[in-house]
Amino acid sequence: MSVLAVGLSHRSSPVALLERVALNGETRTRAVGEMVGSDAVNEVMVVSTCNRTEVYADVENPHGGVAAITELLSWHTGVTLGELNEHLYAHFEDHAVQHLFSVTCGLDSMVVGEGQILGQVRDALKEGQETGSVGRVLNDLGQRALRVGKRAHTETHLDHAGADMVSFGLTIATRELAVTPDPSLPAAEVTPPAGCPMSGRGALSDPAEPRSLGAALPSGPLTGSRVLVLGAGSMSALSANTVARQGAGTVIVANRTPERAARLAECLNEAYDTVRAGSVPFAEAAATLADVDLVISCTGAQGLVLTAEAVAAATRGRTRPLVFLDLALPRDIDPGVRELHGVHLVDIEDLRQAVASGTGHDPGRSNALPLVRGIVDEEVNEFRAIRRANEVAPTVVALRAQARDVVDSELSRLHGRLPDDLDDRTREEIGRAMRRVADKLLHRPTVRVKELAAAPDGESYEAALRQLFDLDLQIPKDPDGETCPGRRSPAARPAQEKA
Repeated sequence: MSVLAVGLSHRSSPVALLERVALNGETRTRAVGEMVGSDAVNEVMVVSTCNRTEVYADVENPHGGVAAITELLSWHTGVTLGELNEHLYAHFEDHAVQHLFSVTCGLDSMVVGEGQILGQVRDALKEGQETGSVGRVLNDLGQRALRVGKRAHTETHLDHAGADMVSFGLTIATRELAVTPDPSLPAAEVTPPAGCPMSGRGALSDPAEPRSLGAALPSGPLTGSRVLVLGAGSMSALSANTVARQGAGTVIVANRTPERAARLAECLNEAYDTVRAGSVPFAEAAATLADVDLVISCTGAQGLVLTAEAVAAATRGRTRPLVFLDLALPRDIDPGVRELHGVHLVDIEDLRQAVASGTGHDPGRSNALPLVRGIVDEEVNEFRAIRRANEVAPTVVALRAQARDVVDSELSRLHGRLPDDLDDRTREEIGRAMRRVADKLLHRPTVRVKELAAAPDGESYEAALRQLFDLDLQIPKDPDGETCPGRRSPAARPAQEKA
């Protein structure tokens, strides 16, 4: 088996192509099912965000895996293979592991060090576990990646210096509102109550729980501004929380599920004394444009949420600027709104250009990066050692089984030649002594082969052991038909077979 990473990101691809390759909803479900159903791929985990679409896989061989995944990406997204291959990257084995660890730490993010990607990788792993596309190999890899991401944010100052996509986007967008967000504002000045979409802590255990978070906040850079948030997912919750921290006076939430919009607005009112929050039906979002200063959109919709025509109609006669911050991929806001008088649009492409120009560079974050890279390298080496040790385990088991068979055979022959009056206790002691000799002779070689397996080309030592002792590995299967150490047989795959 081989670990493989195939994908596109803001570093390799224009935003227009990322938009077309984004795997969301049913498209992702179908694509993952067919990938796992192919002969070349055993397991799949997809990380799809506004900055990247990446497929992590356990494959039979790297080249066959790349071909299968790329062809299915092309089929399900409608992007030609030629266009994909021009921007696609592929990483194998340790390089794939290192890439996922770096991504999870935020090292490969548009806003380096942002923490949202950690939750996005967690969601990708959870989805793969629930659908069955993730088995033992990717589960171990994903869990280790989450551990690495947590270490990076707790053992360095990456959290203190780093921003997130929302904060960085506001830094760019609010220039058009003649204000500049203060990046020194703490990221967690107010902790939302349990059950709030911003908290991730489940339902309220006691609706009558007294409020302890209502202290008035100091004025921020968006003081008195009116903000419309389109969507009520995790990114929208972060957006609402961020604009509240930066002084927004009114926050309106619109979502296709009215209950989620209302709950997010309720949480804002509970958490901030300085904010008036409410919700409107999604269909009425355009009608609120005349009364807001800033619109943040991150809905996950497959098409445009607001067209240029709808915005033009809603802002006719408006005299003050209206700024859109579109954090969605595919885009929510029609790029044509840029042509409207007094309307400004900041989207993922604008943020990428801002990063390329050095906007938002933070010396504190830069100082933390070498420490984070050191953590990544350390964890890659440790993961390799554990994985190689697991892979060599069947060879060690086979060698010890062979030794036991030899000892048992020799004991059987010996018992026939021993004196008849030799008592059972003595016979058992002879057997134990022979087994101890065999175990001691094998102990050092088996320990060393596990140690050497973690080194570059370490598999050659395992191969030499198999050749020297003529070992025939019979890899056992568990009751579900899954072969050890984690590769699923084609019969056990949940996805459909190719026609």
